[in-house]
Amino acid sequence: MEPSATGVNRFNVPWHASSAQHGGFVSGQRSPGGRRETRGRRGHSRGGPAQFACYPLPHRTVLRVRGEDTRPFLQGIITNDVELLEEAGLTALYSHVLNVQGRTLYDIMLYSLKEDDAGRGVFLECDSKMKESILKHLKMYKLRRKVNIDPCPELSVWAVLSKQKDAGQEASKPELSSSDKALVWDSDPRTQEMGWRLVLDSQVDPLHIISSCQKGDTAEYHKHRYSIGLPEGVQDLPPGVALPLESNIVYMQGISFSKGCYIGQELTARTHHTGVVRKRLMPVRLSAPVQDLEEGAALQTQSGKPAGKHRAAVGQLGLSLIRLAHAKETLTLKSSDDTTVALEASVPDWWPKDVKID
Repeated sequence: MEPSATGVNRFNVPWHASSAQHGGFVSGQRSPGGRRETRGRRGHSRGGPAQFACYPLPHRTVLRVRGEDTRPFLQGIITNDVELLEEAGLTALYSHVLNVQGRTLYDIMLYSLKEDDAGRGVFLECDSKMKESILKHLKMYKLRRKVNIDPCPELSVWAVLSKQKDAGQEASKPELSSSDKALVWDSDPRTQEMGWRLVLDSQVDPLHIISSCQKGDTAEYHKHRYSIGLPEGVQDLPPGVALPLESNIVYMQGISFSKGCYIGQELTARTHHTGVVRKRLMPVRLSAPVQDLEEGAALQTQSGKPAGKHRAAVGQLGLSLIRLAHAKETLTLKSSDDTTVALEASVPDWWPKDVKID
């Protein structure tokens, strides 16, 4: 199933997996010459519409992990290679933490600490609902290592996305007027279509430091994620249920197959080397918004064959774990009140071009 051009699907609704038309988020360029324009009261530039939107992410929180054993400690727990953070220019890393059965417990992002002269400490971003769980998990494996792990309730996480419409071009990183106030200011390591990640003290307003920017609604951020098929957090990646390869961790640069051992590696590596992944999380468009769905609601083909499970949605946009053998078909699911809704999957443009959908 090849990525389709923007068009009209069988529900007579324009649909393109990565055009992100549901929030105006597509790659673009900043103003000629990179001029910093004066913002209006709501963050709009007085010289024209805002070029960027920043979204508060209260569903994400930050831990500080530091100490001389930080890197070897994390290396044995996460799927990605933490040593990559020592490479010049790379300061953000996406990864999963798995259980011993190789299923995802937490999706995280690591950011190098600016103030850490030894270059060993990191901020760890995770789902807010899982903060206590991941703290307990990390401390269980800490043992005698010289590592300190602390929550950072005084910090807030933001996503910054381009609002420009020059599709196909990578957006220029926004300028910060006070870069010292940004504890993290990095490109989202999962895909360029997710813009940039910003971590600030909760008292700092991002509109005061990002030129030509306006605040957006968190729901629009989730719509954008679902429109391009990118999972995040416990609803999309249920702990102890989701498998990292089915969750497209490879496409999101979140795993290393050349690093040493880590918890849950055996099943993940074996599945990767067989080259057989029969189900994947894919962006879906529903024929109508659905309320009161059971967790992991079953998907079926028109003929009644099992086709996967639905994970989450905002309005008519969502994510489903779909059997690739049925990914080209119109599928159905039933809500708890027995309403049947049709849905169609699409292949995101940020996936590798050689992905085959049977």
